[in-house]
Amino acid sequence: MKKDNRKVSLWERYLTKEIGIEFKACLYFFAILFFYSMYRIALGSLEASIIHMAEMIFTCYFIGYAQVYLLWNFDEADSVGAREVAGTVICTFIYSLLSYLFSWFDKNIYVTLGFAAYLIVTYVCVILIYKTKRNIDDKKLNEDLALFKTEHKKVQDRGE
Repeated sequence: MKKDNRKVSLWERYLTKEIGIEFKACLYFFAILFFYSMYRIALGSLEASIIHMAEMIFTCYFIGYAQVYLLWNFDEADSVGAREVAGTVICTFIYSLLSYLFSWFDKNIYVTLGFAAYLIVTYVCVILIYKTKRNIDDKKLNEDLALFKTEHKKVQDRGE
C-alpha cells in the first residue's frame, strides 16, 4: 500500500501542535518577562530573578499545552466567542494566580491586577495577529491557486 504524501500524517499533526506550543511559550514568556522587567525597573532595580524567569517559562509551557490540548487553541480561533473569552479568562487567572503565589511582583495585589489586565490586552493582540496572518495566508493561497489555474489552462489549450 503506497502512502499518500498529500495527506498530513499523525506525526506531522503532532509536530505542528508542538511547534505551536513552542511558539506560544516563547511569545507569552517574552510578554511576561517584559512586564516583569518594567516592574523591576520601576522599583529601581536592573536585576531580575533567574528563579522567577524559570517559573515564568515553565508556566508558559504548561499553559501553552493547556491552550492547545484543553482550551481549544483559543488564541488561534477564527472568531471571538464565548470559548475564546473563557480561554482568555482562565489563562489570565492561572498566570495571575501563579505570579502572586511565586511572588513575581512581591505579592502586590495592585501590580498583579495590572499584570492580569496586561495579559488580557496581550491575548487580544495575539488573537488579532493570528487572524491577520490567516487572512494574508488566504490571499497568498488564492493568488497561487489563480496562477496555477491560469498555467494549467494554458497547458490544456496547447493540447499537452
